[in-house]
Amino acid sequence: MLWKVFGRAGVALAAGAAVIATAVPANAASYSAFAFSLTNSEPTIYDFIDSATTSLDMTMYELEDTTAVNDLIALKNKGVTVRVILDRQHKTANNSAYTALTNAGVGVVWSPSSFVYTHQKTITVDGTKSLVLTGNLTSQYYATGRDYGVFTDDTRDVAAIEKVFNADYAGTSITPTDGDHLLWSPTDSRSRLLSVINAATKTLDVEELEFSDSTVVDAIAARAKAGVKVRVVLETPGDYASEVSEIKAAGGTVVGYSDPNGFYIHAKAMVADYGLSTQEVEAGSMNISSNSLSSNRELGIILTGTGVAQSVATTVETTFNGDYAGGTAA
Repeated sequence: MLWKVFGRAGVALAAGAAVIATAVPANAASYSAFAFSLTNSEPTIYDFIDSATTSLDMTMYELEDTTAVNDLIALKNKGVTVRVILDRQHKTANNSAYTALTNAGVGVVWSPSSFVYTHQKTITVDGTKSLVLTGNLTSQYYATGRDYGVFTDDTRDVAAIEKVFNADYAGTSITPTDGDHLLWSPTDSRSRLLSVINAATKTLDVEELEFSDSTVVDAIAARAKAGVKVRVVLETPGDYASEVSEIKAAGGTVVGYSDPNGFYIHAKAMVADYGLSTQEVEAGSMNISSNSLSSNRELGIILTGTGVAQSVATTVETTFNGDYAGGTAA
């Protein structure tokens, strides 16, 4: 893998394109991951949208990408059933997309009022494959934002995602199920994150925009105290001074990026015990904050082991290593 590091921000760029890894296990379920390409477009996402032949369901916190919006309209015009949920609290940001989609006859609704935010970022194509994202479809941030996407075609994962989508689209109540690998807010995201953290035996790498939920932060610090090598990459460590001090006092290390015009850590991801049989990788929309874990609609995915999960873990871990090396010690 080729990396370029630029100045103070230490931006880790994959040469020419997104970082992509793919695995196809014997049971026919496959999982792949990519890091956002740090360019002005995200062709991996556009290609996935364009691959739809019968249906596309999207839940998106912010949709400010005219290419993606136009692709959705083009699908509808080809006879694909397109449905979109946009966060109701961000009507100003989402209004242009909402209006364009509505005028084109695309089914688009504002998110349920039962959540503080619908912060989920997910696309499902043809009811058979889902893309779980840490980042929004906001093209103005593509060139500077660190984010990840994970594809799953596991039938139970996709069915669970679609079941929740149908309920949220209709504005009806539902208790999500986890399929084989999912975690949801406000249902079980905190307990599922804690399961990843508490199971780490050798290493724990955490990359986050927000870092304020005391239960999760305490668990990360506890692993450092137990001798696990803990590394944390944050966007603005100064906003979480007490939490950073707790991690450092426990023996972990923290680096950060604080240039508002530079590289921006928007990701929400963890890798525990990279390369070991106990390995777990998590990525999703949920921040380490009480609001994100307890009050929002959020979705993430956890993959375990060194088989089908290995390529996803490698993508996230390799990207994390570049971001960690480029950050400033907190």
